[in-house]
Amino acid sequence: MRRSEFQRAVAGEFGTRAAALVADLSLPSLGGRTSAEAMDAGVPPREVWFALCEEMDVPESHRHGVGRLEPRR
Repeated sequence: MRRSEFQRAVAGEFGTRAAALVADLSLPSLGGRTSAEAMDAGVPPREVWFALCEEMDVPESHRHGVGRLEPRR
């Protein structure tokens, strides 16, 4: 997962709350860092996405394959 895919996945799942969650929600599984802090520290976006999903109780069915753009035709 790329950072851009992370951003699309968060926006798709959380809508208008996305930016606030990325900036403000501390994630215990990432040492209490926010999503933004974790990625700035080099944590892969995929790991951050799964930590955010776990903390926010996102269903498994919404976690995989999100954030990708449709292939060009």
